[in-house]
Amino acid sequence: MLLHEFLERSADRLGEKVCLVSGSERLTYTEIELRANRLAHALCAQGVARGDRVALFLPNSIELVVSIFGVLKAGGVFMVINHTTKGDKLKYLLELGECAGLITDQRGYVPNQDAIAQVASLRKVIVSGAESNAGDVVAWDVVQEQYPDQRPEHVNIDLDLACLISTSGSTGTPKCIMCDHSNMVFAADAIISYIGNVEDDVILCAVPMSFDYGLYQLLMTFRFGGRLVLEKGFTFPAAVLTKMETEQVTGFPGVPTTFAMLLQIDLSHYDLSNLRYLTNTAAALPVEHIEQLRDKFDWATLYSMYGLSETKRTLYLPPEQLNERPGSVGVPIPGTEAWIEGEDGQRLGTGGVGELVVRGRHVMRGYWHDPEASADRFRPGPIPGERLCYTGDLFKTDAAGYFYFVSRKDDIIKSRGEKVAPKEIEGILYRMLGVQEVAVVGVPDPILGQAVKAFVVVDREEITAAEVLRYCRANMEDYFVPRQIEIRDALPKSAHGKIDKRALQAEQAEQV
Repeated sequence: MLLHEFLERSADRLGEKVCLVSGSERLTYTEIELRANRLAHALCAQGVARGDRVALFLPNSIELVVSIFGVLKAGGVFMVINHTTKGDKLKYLLELGECAGLITDQRGYVPNQDAIAQVASLRKVIVSGAESNAGDVVAWDVVQEQYPDQRPEHVNIDLDLACLISTSGSTGTPKCIMCDHSNMVFAADAIISYIGNVEDDVILCAVPMSFDYGLYQLLMTFRFGGRLVLEKGFTFPAAVLTKMETEQVTGFPGVPTTFAMLLQIDLSHYDLSNLRYLTNTAAALPVEHIEQLRDKFDWATLYSMYGLSETKRTLYLPPEQLNERPGSVGVPIPGTEAWIEGEDGQRLGTGGVGELVVRGRHVMRGYWHDPEASADRFRPGPIPGERLCYTGDLFKTDAAGYFYFVSRKDDIIKSRGEKVAPKEIEGILYRMLGVQEVAVVGVPDPILGQAVKAFVVVDREEITAAEVLRYCRANMEDYFVPRQIEIRDALPKSAHGKIDKRALQAEQAEQV
């Protein structure tokens, strides 16, 4: 099966159903299908061939949804770039993907015009909001007016690439993960199966679709024939919550920072009774936040999950296990296998801490034009030609086989000869009343090698660094206790809403 058949089959079956809500606009499956068909014909007419990469430099919007399926229908490979990306990095990503086309809007094109012009591989740029065609720029409205809306013939097979997903990885240098159609179809179907999605589901997506978590909300919704309510972000929670009430949303995907914000909001002003489930990924939810979310949304099911873009999703915790194993991120998703390996390559048993290894159809194809990084992350499996994903994350299991995230391998702090996992310290700090967010990092120290430092966001002024330190000393082993505590109003976040520890570490390095 091909990824764009998610749209095509739903359009054939549910054509007049509203499938996408964005701002005040409401589009049916048929309307999205026809717009995507026109775009596909336009891209082919402009020389985009099977396997060519087309970058989508757009915020969450109708144009982005249409572009994803239009590129696929043209036989191309889409690459969503976060709309806040600045000129130099945008140019780098376009060149990294050797992009033949770019679809953007006026806000993305005008300030970055010079950078875009320097990308030698680009043949055409389609701009939403442009009044007319000019030079190499094609106006979005002209595309929708001038090209036919019949469905193009399929030119791909499921082993062809569907998209490139950019990721910074541990080095901070962007890489592009190659995802083929079969990888993504399998992942979407596996997630739908354990969440139990049905046609009546209404999913609100405030996560950017440059992040695979946001992208899959679209793909999955169009797969099971539901409705997607698209938001540009969670900057204004009241507006998003109002939309959830109005659209009778049943599914809400979030990241830990989103849920930390929700926990501070009085929800009594909103009717969210239709909400059936919440999902979390990107980073594990602190146990304290899990407990608070279950109290606050006691009628909804919470799915705690783990994944990385190189496999999309790897583990999920069956909701009935939340009471017994709130610190676990669960078991492998349907149709997959996972285990833990020690440094000697041997599988570890209960309680042993080692690297999580993943086997399944959702293990992506590797990194675009980066054979060295691909060989490190994607290694040979038990069947000749098979790929395993070595996640770079440290885990352990309990006696029943449930997985627990310990730390990223490169996050481990070595202090006084002891290995310290930041997540363990963060988990203890989250149990302190008044603590909203925590990030623990290692900072250079001439005696300890690395010293443990905790950055803490609190919701009450009377909480001081000294008070946090006293709490640590009362609740942690000596070598866990942070040498430094810094109270902050906010922590730096990545474009995907994760706490950006790399930015904190860079700050500390500059101060040495």
